[in-house]
Amino acid sequence: MDMKVKPAPSEIRQARAENPKMRERDLARQLGISEAEFVAAWVGEGVTSIEPRVNDVLLGLEAAGEVMALTRNESAVHEKIGVYDKVVTGEQNALVLSKEIDLRIFPKVWTHGFWVEKRDGDAVRHSLQFFDKSGEAVHKVHQRPATNLDSFRKLAESLVSSEQRQTVDVVPFETKASGGGPADVEVLRQRWSAMTDVHQFFGMLRELKLGRQQAVRMVGQDYAWPVENTALTAMLNQAASQQVPIMCFVGNRGCIQIHHGPVKSIQPMGPWINVLDETFHLHLRTDHVAELWGVRKPTKDGHVTSLEAYDTRGEMIIQFFGYRSEGQGELNDWRLLAENLPRLPHSTAA
Repeated sequence: MDMKVKPAPSEIRQARAENPKMRERDLARQLGISEAEFVAAWVGEGVTSIEPRVNDVLLGLEAAGEVMALTRNESAVHEKIGVYDKVVTGEQNALVLSKEIDLRIFPKVWTHGFWVEKRDGDAVRHSLQFFDKSGEAVHKVHQRPATNLDSFRKLAESLVSSEQRQTVDVVPFETKASGGGPADVEVLRQRWSAMTDVHQFFGMLRELKLGRQQAVRMVGQDYAWPVENTALTAMLNQAASQQVPIMCFVGNRGCIQIHHGPVKSIQPMGPWINVLDETFHLHLRTDHVAELWGVRKPTKDGHVTSLEAYDTRGEMIIQFFGYRSEGQGELNDWRLLAENLPRLPHSTAA
């Protein structure tokens, strides 16, 4: 049998019936399909295809009240309970800046959308689910007990696509060679030291044609140093026990989701380390972390320190900062915690 032939929608549904306990993402991978193709197999059977009109989605969600926002990548899942308000719309970038739900969104990446009604015992769980052109999930919004379901459903109805198919066309993203730019270490260090805001970092990388991981490896230990991978769990445990408020960023091509505030309940489970707090859940595959770096960036309010985890492909899995507001200096407690995590000799990560 040609392994490139994808299963038909009926075969996908049959595989689900035969593997009711398996996580959908894992079953999709086993079937050789993307998660978007998996979800699409139920269009007309509890799933409705919707248009990913991002700004309409964001503006319409406030009326739904309390929901759960979920953003993930291959190695980390970030879940926040709250309300979508303080929305800033835009074609290239959109923002949600509410107290609990803090998002940086890249609308052009959102390609496929679904309204999902899933039976769970006697209950039906509702969600909006959005995917990029390759079929990878970019963002999901799940119903909570306090959600205004009428408003949530009305939003979905306003987005219904004219085409309801049980298949979607997916296109893989081209794999970019990591870095490889003509950057010079001294130029990098000069530009790095001249930063006055952390948001200038991405522009600097783009202009110097450097990947993020490549830059932290190059810049020198006064600005970036390799840390033992086990330090991620240690940092979360210390932040919880010392009540040091943090910022936690998890993202993919289409969305970055941010938690800011304390963490309390840190629970390991197999390869996962989990934060299981009232309005914030984080699930992180520690075995996917190939490199962990402490990174120092100058700002007009003094330097800020982050902890950055990369996978074997050089992709950022997760990033942590100490909690701070614009115009404030970094928390001393966070800086002390981050700078004293066990370091590796620099040569082992190069």
